[in-house]
Amino acid sequence: MRGGAKGGARRLVVVRVLVVLALLTGVNYVAWRWLDSVAWSAWWIAVPLVLAETYSLVDTALFGVTMWRLRERDEPPPAPPGVTVDVFVTTYDEPEDLVLATARAARAVRYPHRTWILDDGARDGMRAAAEAEGLGYLTRSASWADKPRHAKAGNLNNALFQTDGELLLILDADQVPDPAILDRTVGYFTQDERVAVVQTPQYFVNVDDADPLGSQAPLFYGPIQQGKDGWNAAFFCGSNAVLRREALMQLGVVGYVRGVTSGVRRALRTASSVLARAARSPDAADPAVRAAIEELRAEADVARRAITAGEPVADVTYRFQRRVDSASRAVVAGQVQGLRAELATLEPELVDGGPLAVDEEIGQLVVDEEALDRLARRDLSPLVAVEAVRRLADTIDVQMSDEAQPVMPMATISVTEDMATAMRLHALGWRSVYHHEILAHGLAPEDMPTMLQQRLRWAQGTVQVMLRENPLTKRGLSVGQRLMYFSTMWSYLSGFAALAYLAAPVVYLCFGILPVQAFGEDFFLRFVPYFVLNQLLFVVVARGVRTWRGQQYSLALFPVWIRACWTAFANVVLGRPLGFVVTPKTRTGAHRPAWRTIWPQLTAMGVLVVAAVVGTVRLVAFDADPGATVVTLLWVVYDLAVLGVLFPAARYAGVPPRPQQTSTARAVRTEEP
Repeated sequence: MRGGAKGGARRLVVVRVLVVLALLTGVNYVAWRWLDSVAWSAWWIAVPLVLAETYSLVDTALFGVTMWRLRERDEPPPAPPGVTVDVFVTTYDEPEDLVLATARAARAVRYPHRTWILDDGARDGMRAAAEAEGLGYLTRSASWADKPRHAKAGNLNNALFQTDGELLLILDADQVPDPAILDRTVGYFTQDERVAVVQTPQYFVNVDDADPLGSQAPLFYGPIQQGKDGWNAAFFCGSNAVLRREALMQLGVVGYVRGVTSGVRRALRTASSVLARAARSPDAADPAVRAAIEELRAEADVARRAITAGEPVADVTYRFQRRVDSASRAVVAGQVQGLRAELATLEPELVDGGPLAVDEEIGQLVVDEEALDRLARRDLSPLVAVEAVRRLADTIDVQMSDEAQPVMPMATISVTEDMATAMRLHALGWRSVYHHEILAHGLAPEDMPTMLQQRLRWAQGTVQVMLRENPLTKRGLSVGQRLMYFSTMWSYLSGFAALAYLAAPVVYLCFGILPVQAFGEDFFLRFVPYFVLNQLLFVVVARGVRTWRGQQYSLALFPVWIRACWTAFANVVLGRPLGFVVTPKTRTGAHRPAWRTIWPQLTAMGVLVVAAVVGTVRLVAFDADPGATVVTLLWVVYDLAVLGVLFPAARYAGVPPRPQQTSTARAVRTEEP
């Protein structure tokens, strides 16, 4: 671990001073841009540009808040004996020899534990190899047949109910653990019983020093996670992490209860709608019948309000069921004739269990939302309406889920389970730890298409979480935790800002249309201090770790970020499928430069070069503004330098893995291009 408390305190003071200065100069610049320098005559490019600059200022503010509580932990507490641990090696279709190499290393971890291979591909060869090695082997139970599988989250949830260790070490198939990984992490859980997650860095051995694909992430697995750790918001990153079973099970139970509550509330809304329409039926002319229906409808509304107020669902549903039985007796009197014929017309909604049918094999209820909607729109006689509500009432107090498991500890709301699970744990009051020591060595993507596929999945999962459980409005999170989660989600919106940053210089150089009214003294006095302080903040925070590659990819992958935002929105809001693809851990074919995968960026670079030539000609041969042209040409040079990372990345053919580092050295490696 790094340096003493005094050095860390001095560094934190410097970081906070730079954060304040960067924000002051940033607010000064962006306020001037909005108030005095937007070229409203060209609003179609001027407004997107100033919005992009505002986005960048918010990004700077979120980064500054993250760094405000930068936490550099001392040596971890010693791991006491007697804590039971299950080590999970997750796999789907990775090569068996790769999985076994990780599993053998996991078995060799010094702290007592059990090692399990979680094979979501259910491969006979993998099972036989695990048994031959004396390793545990788990795959999905029969209850998952024809049910949503939820990718890695489902694999882990399945394993949780087939094991019983107090702690879980989760490893991806390629993440070979250090023998000391549990010795260095278990102590956090016994020191603080509210710690639910201890995350360690991810480091890749098949990356050369140039790292053209930007696989190493020393800024994130370092200052950013340490900053989040200061806010108790360091989150689970899917691998190389230890989790507390008790915390996960509490999370699963809470999720189950909320699911049941939501299902009951939905059924009560349907009952209220059915009864309202029945009250308007000519058959409800009898005052006694109408009174019974109105009373039952009022009882449904009372039940919904009681659930919203937090009254136990079991008590509410029991009381409502009794009222339905009473109302049914009142309405049935004198109206039995025709009941059988009218009930027969409800076959799609009520026969064979209807919208709330109990699956006998798994002992839980399957909710058919379409059937509920159809039922709510039917014009029923009072007698049949009450019968429909009675059948709903008979089933609303059982398990309200169509999942293979009613309890899902790992979050299943996105294609990446890690961030959502951590955020839910924090919302329940659990704590997390970021332990800044490399204790596992993995394999990064070896070519551009694979890297883009991986980054797309990460971004899609993060945006899905933002759309489904926005941390800014999620109950239980502190203000700091809300901002820490939101800052990660916010970063993936940068693709839209990149469009403005790429288009604005082209528009001016080619057509002479300025989105900024002046590039004179006012501009330089405001922009230059803001830009310099922003970069200086990165330098001080990184402390010797070069972060340029990460900054390049935040802009260079703008098509990936835009696609991720759109596909995640289409999935969450429009219900379109998203899918899940496992990132290949080995090359699948001969290497060829991946120019097709980056054609939008190559097109943008070509347009920028043409614009630079046109702008230079206009400056030399015509009366183009020298100051504005020079500034814009420098802007183009910067954009090209950022996008230039894609050329070596597209040609990258990977490197052979370096010899595995298995020492228990305590210093964190910080190689970065």
